[in-house]
Amino acid sequence: MKTVGFIGSGSIGRTLARLAVGAGHHVVLSNSRGPETLVDTVAELGPRAFAATSEEAAAVGDMVVITVPVSAFPLMPAARLAGKAVIDTCNYGPERDGHIPELDSKSLTSSELLLRHIPDALLVKAFNTIFFKHLLSLARPAGAADRSSLPIAGDSAPAKATVTAFIESIGYNVVDTGTLAGSWRQATGTPVWGTPYGPYSNEKGRPAGEDAIRAALAAATP
Repeated sequence: MKTVGFIGSGSIGRTLARLAVGAGHHVVLSNSRGPETLVDTVAELGPRAFAATSEEAAAVGDMVVITVPVSAFPLMPAARLAGKAVIDTCNYGPERDGHIPELDSKSLTSSELLLRHIPDALLVKAFNTIFFKHLLSLARPAGAADRSSLPIAGDSAPAKATVTAFIESIGYNVVDTGTLAGSWRQATGTPVWGTPYGPYSNEKGRPAGEDAIRAALAAATP
């Protein structure tokens, strides 16, 4: 089992932490407001959960999840993340993040932009395509006929193997979509983004296996 550090503890972060704890992992949560604001969340998650600063979460995590607004990328503790498998769950939203020319022109993916700020991390894009309520409700045991798949992208084979093992441990199969440069196929608004798992109005979601995810990825256009 791993210790998973979280930089950002919003809806996706808390949901992932809950699934991780349920799978036997330890989690260290952080946010921009300080560990004292996470006391209730940690209490709810139980004895495998801890609150810390972002620097501490990055330092102690065997693997680290970054789940923050794109505008917060410059604040990431780059030195603490060097050499570690880091999951990027983030989606670009100009209305929240402000306009970023490289992302608006699609000359960079948001993951490539994040990597500029944490150049020595082993970055893997994952969990950015699924509504947090669906993420919680669609988790299934290994071998279940209705187990869903999640797309990942990254440039490091060992990091993708680490992240795949983690995703499988919390109830999902994995579809490897290729490199970070190709992660535009799972960016905001693409066919794989949210749609395969059903509308937000259906909080339980609907299972989406490998074939559905691959078909959605194949339908993406630059």
